[in-house]
Amino acid sequence: EECLEREEQVLILLNRRGYSSALLCRSCGNVEICEQCSISLTYHRNWDRLVCHYCGDTKILPQQCPQCSKEYLHFLGEGTEKIQEILCGVFSQAVIDRLDRDTSQKKGSAGRILGDFSRGQTDILIGTQMIAKGHDFPGVTLVGVLAAEQALRMPDFRAAEKTFQILTQVAGRAGRGEKPGKVIIQTCYPNHYSLRHARSQDYRSFFDEEI
Repeated sequence: EECLEREEQVLILLNRRGYSSALLCRSCGNVEICEQCSISLTYHRNWDRLVCHYCGDTKILPQQCPQCSKEYLHFLGEGTEKIQEILCGVFSQAVIDRLDRDTSQKKGSAGRILGDFSRGQTDILIGTQMIAKGHDFPGVTLVGVLAAEQALRMPDFRAAEKTFQILTQVAGRAGRGEKPGKVIIQTCYPNHYSLRHARSQDYRSFFDEEI
């Protein structure tokens, strides 16, 4: 709110596209999964479909649980699509856009979104890791990171390194112009070493602990 009052720009990073990350039955606990990949399907509200982010398979949103036939279906988790909806409701006067794989599929769409933001025509840009590196936006004075620990949950020995990398990259988008920048990181694991060292921008200490 303070940034918008000063006519400054904001970047919001959530490295999860879609509207909700899973569809859960509150009666029997069933989660809709991809029959080919065995991972939970992500709900995309723009398409009104459940989508597998591995193979791209889609499924129509069920009206009742296929396991127990109850209607107690509940969306879990937030994606960039839902964050955009929330922010549009909170800041109705602001121009808010989103950059992720979904919004950049059409030819030239990514360039348009980034161009509008670079020219100051967009106030808040929400996105996945596509907004984290390689961009120079002098008007950005605030970067917000949501659910920063997401990558730490992945079964990958490089999870801590990838988390440190994306946080330091996106932090570098704030304060590149004449005005100083601020970075706010939301996480359930503030004491994890990758997040602690990313907060202090201390590569050497991260390397020493990681190695």
